[in-house]
Amino acid sequence: MRALGDAALARLRAGVDEPDLSGTRYRLVRPIGRGGMGAVYLVEDLELQREVALKVLAQAGDEALAERLRREARVLAKLEHPSIVPVHDVGSLPDGRAYYAMKYVRGERLDEWLAAGRPRAEALRLFQRIAEAVAFAHAAGVVHRDLKPQNVMVGPFGEALVLDWGLAKEVGPALSNAPASPLETGAGVVLGTPAFMAPEQARGEPTDERTDVYALGAMLYFLLSGRAPHQGATPAEALRSALRADPPEPGPAPRPLSSILRKAMSREQADRYQRVGDMAADIAAFLDGLRVSAHRETLVERAARWFSRYQALAVLLLAYLAMRALIALAVRK
Repeated sequence: MRALGDAALARLRAGVDEPDLSGTRYRLVRPIGRGGMGAVYLVEDLELQREVALKVLAQAGDEALAERLRREARVLAKLEHPSIVPVHDVGSLPDGRAYYAMKYVRGERLDEWLAAGRPRAEALRLFQRIAEAVAFAHAAGVVHRDLKPQNVMVGPFGEALVLDWGLAKEVGPALSNAPASPLETGAGVVLGTPAFMAPEQARGEPTDERTDVYALGAMLYFLLSGRAPHQGATPAEALRSALRADPPEPGPAPRPLSSILRKAMSREQADRYQRVGDMAADIAAFLDGLRVSAHRETLVERAARWFSRYQALAVLLLAYLAMRALIALAVRK
């Protein structure tokens, strides 16, 4: 009897893992991706005649994981924003596995989009839209805790969509009197992606909105350098990098932009931007040629920024002064 090859075993495993959609409104099209909790499939919604993404647990019977999946769906349901993927449905399949259905996002991941060599201004404008979505989530009392380029999709019309809210944490006054959730991360538990992780998250300490500020700074680092700020051959090495030292400089960049990056990625939470909106405002100021709050300008930089912003006026002024000088010289003769 011949042993099965790796490809054959993979096909058999995929067939076993495929969700049982019998009796539901969905028809399986193909798998999209797989993660720690389960898999995501492209399915057709037969009632509405559209394609949606179906996130399904890897196995039935684990009520803690099922509740985590349902909680992720509830978090998404409260975050109605153009840059956050909407959830359409939640429930259990005939095989007992929990699922939720969400918008199927067409496009490419942010890291793939950046690999095409986008102009810096275009990438920064997209970054602004990502920051706006995160700021909206914070206003609703939700911290993402796993922001990275792989969790952002760029649509065919330049839209940005923040994905994968499985590690999201609900914070704020609205939860101060709520009973503790068994799914909340306990002290000393490290969850997230070490390559983009804030130091307090790497230490398993409490996280808040400023943890997402750091992760956005790490994404800005990736945008400027093409690499993650915390490097390592393994996740454990990247985690040690997140704990040990500040990341190396991302490479040549305008000093105001470097100042934004350093403030967002400050090791101490109190030294960072306290709100994502403040960081987004500095990015907007940089793009518009205005003063960046995180950067202490020199007189030369201030003059250069003014000249760049009001170049036409500066040229006219210089031409006027030159003409006056020529007239003065002519009169003296």
